[in-house]
Amino acid sequence: MIFRHATSNDTTTIVSLVNRSYRGDSSRLGWATEADLLSGKRIDRTELSQLLNDTNSLILIAHNKASILAVIHAHRENNSVHFGLFAVEPTLQTNGIGKSLLAYAESEVCRRWGVSTAFMEVITHRSELIAYYERRGYVRTGEIVAFPHSDLWEKRVNSLELTVLSKSLVAKS
Repeated sequence: MIFRHATSNDTTTIVSLVNRSYRGDSSRLGWATEADLLSGKRIDRTELSQLLNDTNSLILIAHNKASILAVIHAHRENNSVHFGLFAVEPTLQTNGIGKSLLAYAESEVCRRWGVSTAFMEVITHRSELIAYYERRGYVRTGEIVAFPHSDLWEKRVNSLELTVLSKSLVAKS
């Protein structure tokens, strides 16, 4: 597995990977689906292009010689980084690819930006996903934020909220 920064040439592949990992029947092939909670798309080409052109953003990918296997977005916010758009090819979701990409992303943002804290939001209904991040050192902050609105998707349940998780990226001595 090879890690690298995404480029604009990867846009179509990344949009497809993220959308089939989060939504629709294809996402049900993995354990990280949101198909029962949301319909529609997670991202489109316009939004991804904006992220790729943002100087405070990195989109990192894991790939093999044949294809992109996983993606994660990192956005620098002061001395912290926000991780999102974390997606792994649904049929490969229990093979350690996500775990490896997340570790690479944490290392890369520390090296590039010198940040000391990472944070992310996870849908509160997703207890198995929250537990996944907790196993990687993330802790619930107790902060709950409203689920965002987008023209790309529709909620299938009324009570969607996000719980904030954080992790210190400073090496413990």
